[in-house]
Amino acid sequence: MISYIKGTLEFIDNDYIIVDVSGIGYEIRISTSTIESLPNIGDVVKMYTYLYVREDAMLLYGFITRDDLDVFKKLITVNGIGPKGALGVLSTITPDELRFAIIADDVKTISKAPGIGKKTAQKLILELKDKLTIKDYEDSISSELMDRTQVSQLSDSKNDAISALVALGYSSTEAVKAVRLVDIKDTTTVEDIIKGALSKIGSNL
Repeated sequence: MISYIKGTLEFIDNDYIIVDVSGIGYEIRISTSTIESLPNIGDVVKMYTYLYVREDAMLLYGFITRDDLDVFKKLITVNGIGPKGALGVLSTITPDELRFAIIADDVKTISKAPGIGKKTAQKLILELKDKLTIKDYEDSISSELMDRTQVSQLSDSKNDAISALVALGYSSTEAVKAVRLVDIKDTTTVEDIIKGALSKIGSNL
């Protein structure tokens, strides 16, 4: 298995790059969102890679971060989503946005990816619900300072705020992202969370 490739970036296309390593050019398939994070041609680039082997080809898929690679590997475990479909998802939404969408059961956001219909998006959410979680989703909650009752109360307040934002016309993903950014304490009311979330949405998160 090739864990990563580090070399000179020689060529950039819409869906692949060529990296020169000691005179050997490696063709690496990438998501369109990865292009924005690439250095200039001629500079050194490090790509975390996944080698996909099939009967008629051996294809390298590359990612700027280990997290991108990890999400890609989880996506291709979903029945009906191959490497091409997984790249399509990551070209449309970031790994963290995908986590938000999964947590929020936001089929609409996921199905925006090319080749991912509503049924496939629902299957993706179901199969990855326990595998892709939002990092530090409960950052504002310290288990050392709060008992289980307090944590439960805060979670209920967040859920109520998210439901209210969705009722106002925001997508589930937008609502979850906005609420996550609000500084929430045990004295914070649902109304306070909603106001704080609206201000985050107003500032484009």
